[in-house]
Amino acid sequence: MRAPHGRGAGRLRRAWLALALACAAMPGTAGVLRYCDPQPEADAARHDTLLRMAALVRQELQRAGTGAALIARSGLDLKRFGARYSHAGISLAAGPAAPWSVRQLFFDCDEKRSRLFDQGIAGFVLAQQAPGAGFVSLVLLPQQTARPLAAAALDDGLALALLGARYSANAYPWSTRYQNCNQWVAELMAAAWGGLQGPENLRERAQAWLGRAAYRPSPMTVRPQALVFAAPFVPWVQVDDHPEEARRAGVFEVSMPAALEEFVRARDPAATRVELCHVGRRIVLRRGWAPLPEGCVPEDGDEVVELD
Repeated sequence: MRAPHGRGAGRLRRAWLALALACAAMPGTAGVLRYCDPQPEADAARHDTLLRMAALVRQELQRAGTGAALIARSGLDLKRFGARYSHAGISLAAGPAAPWSVRQLFFDCDEKRSRLFDQGIAGFVLAQQAPGAGFVSLVLLPQQTARPLAAAALDDGLALALLGARYSANAYPWSTRYQNCNQWVAELMAAAWGGLQGPENLRERAQAWLGRAAYRPSPMTVRPQALVFAAPFVPWVQVDDHPEEARRAGVFEVSMPAALEEFVRARDPAATRVELCHVGRRIVLRRGWAPLPEGCVPEDGDEVVELD
């Protein structure tokens, strides 16, 4: 088996690194540089654009008027995996940090373990790492769906009982060996909507409920030899929790924001979606489940905010 080399190897390394950094960032002030969050600080114009985008996100959350929403942001380039969004959390009207702050799982680079972190909307949006267009997605939940999810997210004992001991960016959703940020959100949804109580075997029970509720993780295809190549560069990617046949085929099931959104949409058809993107000094907002174009180019019916 021959390892990738040359330009293709560089693309594979960047793709695996992007996946690994989906949740692996130290939850601190925006712009603080860490080994697992190596992006440069935004310039003044981009910083202002992201703050204006955060204000629009908060406005949409307030307009929805329910206690919780699923929120996701784009990160490094994951197009190789067929994904736009890398990191999801629950935005809470009564968030502990601030109204509509996001409760989420982060991998703490310093302590080398997963932690729960409450982050304001501005910080969540500013953490976008893509150098070009950036995207934020909101799934706005009806009251009957939002209420139990907010209660579960704000229950520190329950939320922490669902926190896995070991992090892997591509954690297998049907194993408790590892966990990624989006899998914690999926298991929180299970605990909330399945009425799960008590810490004993909570993750196992949450995954069993997700299976019964027809949750479908995102399939991610990777050439098997890329795993060997990526290992020295991406310490947060593990494969020993995935079935042997998946490893041989190079098709891995992973909890990603798109899977969470589709699960919510199937479970509660009254849920609605708002997607925002920015490029340069333009912000585009779209209501509905149809995705915005890759280049953040507005189409008929989209709302456009020109900042200059």
